[in-house]
Amino acid sequence: MFRWHNLLRTLVTGLLLVVILGAIYALWQRYQVEPITRDGKVRADIVPVAADVGGLVTDVLIHDNQPVKRGQLLFIIDRPRYRLALAQARANLATQQAALIEAVREDRRNRAMPDVVAEEVTQQGAAKVEQLRAAVDQAVAVRDLAALNLDRTLVRAPVDGTISNVDLQPGLYLTAGKAALALVYGRTLRVEGYFEETKLPAIHVGDPASVYLMGVANEIHGHVESIAGGVEDRERQGGDAQLANVNPSFTWVRLAQRIPVRIVIDQVPPGVRLIPGQTASVEVHSKPGEVQVRRSLPW
Repeated sequence: MFRWHNLLRTLVTGLLLVVILGAIYALWQRYQVEPITRDGKVRADIVPVAADVGGLVTDVLIHDNQPVKRGQLLFIIDRPRYRLALAQARANLATQQAALIEAVREDRRNRAMPDVVAEEVTQQGAAKVEQLRAAVDQAVAVRDLAALNLDRTLVRAPVDGTISNVDLQPGLYLTAGKAALALVYGRTLRVEGYFEETKLPAIHVGDPASVYLMGVANEIHGHVESIAGGVEDRERQGGDAQLANVNPSFTWVRLAQRIPVRIVIDQVPPGVRLIPGQTASVEVHSKPGEVQVRRSLPW
């Protein structure tokens, strides 16, 4: 009886060891071999909205986190000032045109009386006509620029998306080209998973992928669109026309580099909202027949 009891205990102990080793192997495969990462982010292109002309903001027609369509009016910059500039440009054009008409009339009269008007005066009249024609062309360009600036006082959304980080208020002075607010380009929503370099052999463009947002149980379906063409080499510095500055120290424990892999979102479950910056876990499903990962130690 005692012998059978010892044998049973030995079998149970051996079985437990097998289960523990199997669990360790499964975890090793899951987190060290299979193409899965918990280091993923929801990303989107951010379009900085800036005014093309400077001036005081007179009207703000949007609020923070508001969805907008391409061409929708966002805010308005001091239009009266640019209306005056356009009126001045038009008046200057009219003056130049009137002067040109008078110069052309004098030139024709001088040419019609060659016996009375000296050749030098006729040549001077022709040169004046050409100068005034150039002045009219320049005045037309100034008028068109003034009209364009007046139109640019109406700042519109360049793409469809969601307005973010709005602190714009009427009365604020904006300089031309300075970003006034951020626009999240909704059509560029994607997930980027940062995979260890040892897992890249199992990842191919077109492979299906599963994405799980932190705190969301529903699976988001996608596929691999591309793999980053390169990452920063932190062991080497030096700019153009300079010698390479290589870090002289070397650590024996080498951590695998993280490579960005872009995942296109194919299907989002109902009720799940994607917000750039969310944390995500990404699992890539290798297609049958693809090259298996080289199972080597990560050093």
